[in-house]
Formats: sequence, C-alpha cells, structure tokens
Amino acid sequence: MNKVKKSFFCKSCGHESPKWIGKCPGCQQWNTFIEEIIHKESHPQKTSWKETAPGEARSVALHEVVAEDQPRTVTRDAELNRVLGGGIVPGSIVLVAGEPGIGKSTLFLQDALMMPSCRILYVSGEESEQQIKMRANRINIVHDDFHLLTETSTQSVFQEIKRIQPDWVIIDSIQTLQSPYIDSSPGSISQIRECTAEFQRFAKETHTPVFLIGHVTKDGTIAGPKLLEHMVDTVLQFEGDQNYAYRILRTTKNRFGSTSEIGIYEMTGTGMRPVENPSDILINQKEEQLSGIAIGATMEGLRPLLIEVQALVTPSVYGTPQRTASGFDLRRLQLLLAVLEKRGGFHFGTKDVFVNIAGGLKVEDPGIDLAMVFALLSSYEDVPLSQKICFTGEVGLSGEIRAVNRIDQRISEAKKLGFEKIVISKYNRMADAHSGISTMHVALIEEVYRSLFP
Repeated sequence: MNKVKKSFFCKSCGHESPKWIGKCPGCQQWNTFIEEIIHKESHPQKTSWKETAPGEARSVALHEVVAEDQPRTVTRDAELNRVLGGGIVPGSIVLVAGEPGIGKSTLFLQDALMMPSCRILYVSGEESEQQIKMRANRINIVHDDFHLLTETSTQSVFQEIKRIQPDWVIIDSIQTLQSPYIDSSPGSISQIRECTAEFQRFAKETHTPVFLIGHVTKDGTIAGPKLLEHMVDTVLQFEGDQNYAYRILRTTKNRFGSTSEIGIYEMTGTGMRPVENPSDILINQKEEQLSGIAIGATMEGLRPLLIEVQALVTPSVYGTPQRTASGFDLRRLQLLLAVLEKRGGFHFGTKDVFVNIAGGLKVEDPGIDLAMVFALLSSYEDVPLSQKICFTGEVGLSGEIRAVNRIDQRISEAKKLGFEKIVISKYNRMADAHSGISTMHVALIEEVYRSLFP
C-alpha cells in the first residue's frame, strides 16, 4: 500500500511547501497555505486520448523552424473574434472567467451552436443535460453535431474525446473536474493545476481548441492558483453589472493577439446579442440640456467609443468633502481636482464631488481626462455644455492638455455620431483631414474654459 503524501499549497500563487508556513515566499501573502493530499500512482498511465508514449525529445535549431501563420477558425460572433485576435487558433487553450450568472455558459453555448460545420463536445460538471437543453431551446439554434457530456472525471472525458474526435471542447467548469492521479477534492489547487495540465497537453498535441470556463473569488480574481493563468494561452474576463443588460468580454492575456480588446454584448431572452455600435447605448438621449454632463472620446483596444461622463459638485455639509467615483479611478479624480484648484483657482476643497461613467463601464484611458474636467466645471458653474461637442485629451499636472493616441479614429467616431465639434490637444497630429466636424486645438484648460463659459 502506497504511503499517502500530503503537501501545502498557497491559494494565491500555487507555491508548494512540504510544511505549513505563515508567509508565502512566492507572492509574499500571509496565511494562504492549505493542506492537500497529492498522492499519485507509482506508475500512472498516459491519459486515454493518447495510448502510446511520446517519442524521444530532440532539440531543433532555430533556423530550421518554419514560421507559418496559423489558420484561425472565424466564428459567427464578431465580438469573440475581436477579443481572440481574429478567430480561434488551433490547439489554443482559452480560460473564461466571470461572476456567477453573468452569462459565460450561455455565451459559449450560443457560439458553439452557431458553428454547424464543427463537431462540438460540451462537458458540464455543474448542470444536467436537461438544463443545457432548456438553455439551448431559449437560444433557438439547431446544431446536429453538438454533443453533451455530464462528467467530472478527466479520464472519462478523454475517452469520449477519443471516441467522437471533436473540433472544439468546452469545459464548464474547470473547478468541477477531477483527475484520478490526484487524491484531493475537485476545486482544490492541485486538482485545478493537474486537470488544466492534462487539457493543455491534449490541445497542443491534437491541435484542438479547448475553452475552460472558470469561477472567480469574492474579490473578482480567477479562482485557483495564479499558475492557472500562466498555463493557458488566452484569459478572457466576462464583466458586467447585474443591474445592466450589457456585458463586456475583456482580454487580459492573449498569446495570439492584443490584450486590450473588448467585446460588448447585450443579454436578451434569446441569448447574448453582440453590440456593433456601443457608442449609441453609452450616450443617453436627453430632451433638455443638463449641467455636469460631457461626452468623451476614448479607446478600448482598437475600438473607439464615445461615452457619457457625469459629475455632480455640491457644497460639503460635513467637515471632510466626499469623493466618490464609479467607473473612473478615484486617485485620478483627486489628481484632476488638485489641478483645477491649483491652476484654475476653483475651490473644490469645500465641495462634495461625485462622478460616474454612464453604462456601467470602467475607463482607464487617460484620454477621458478632458471630458471629466469639463463635466466637473459644468456642474461647478451649473452651466450645461452643448450636446454637439465632445472632448478627448490627457490633462497634465500643470494644466496642459496632452496628446492622445489614435486621434483620427476618435474624430471619425464623433463625426459618425453627429457631433459638430471635438476639443483635442494642439500637439496631436492628424493623419487625415476631417470634413463635417470642426476640431478645436487647445494647449491649456483655460483656453477651453474661456470658450465654453464666457
């Protein structure tokens, strides 16, 4: 009888230790080690999807390697193609994580059903076949070569893979799978790492794309060791507010494309609907002009977006003024308020300030600074801005307006949505002349303030 082997793993980074320690030497976190049973068989067999052992490993000279563009599988979902870098690469392994009920399973079930030319294997360890069938009926797409498997053992999954030879494999979810070579329970660090490693070997040796749907912790990070994100090729984060119908698929890691792309969906009763022009839904249509609202032209990856920035400035009732930001970095807001107080002479130190990005978006592009500044000034002066003007520019500590990237795409998006004027930095160089929209080139905030608030 083999001796049971135990070890301790860090919940944050997956660092292994033979005994419990208080501080992880890998990620420097305290009290993150948990004990797990990791006993393996003395001579474990290879996974059933491949019977013979691989041949002798040999190195290859770099100049002998032929670099070829891998053909991608283009799906019917344009937003998914965008975040993956143009389509699905054969042999890639993609991790998709998000909050419970956000729509991860619905999205990939829908995308798989829309590929009638591919044989799909959907492995579910959380739902029954009847539950998946009910969701497929709501989506109302017929696929004759779509196979369901409700199983949690990786050995059984690979036996089914060997039998039907699918073109795609979708695992829902990786936290429910269990490898027979690890004695710990499903969802533990050692199980997640071993199951992911088995599917990684399968994907690379058979050139079959694998999608792993994963859970997130209460602080929004992907459940399991950080090593899980390093093992996969692409990490997609599915975000959204439960109070809004819109969802954002964001790329945080991509070995085959850009890591700054997003896809925007609308959750409907028949599945996820890709939003082709998100600027239309991010700008509220108002019959009357209101103060504290400015339109900013921002970029999310290669996609230009026009979003509504809202600000409310009121006299502070308490001794310490409040600063509240939704969808905007609070430290960035404090920086902009300090610039306005120091360079412009506006007394925000006695005001409560509340800012919001409409639509539930989280914006990190510094090009939204100028729109935020004039939303604050509009509320401060209680003077509404014109609905036909938008802003793009980064604000420096001395009050100067700095240039931003991809200015031509921002201007084109503003023109397409019917704006008549856009305020940009005078240091921005435009590659093309834009007719139908006037550009206001400025260097300092004071220049724009004198023009808009005479």
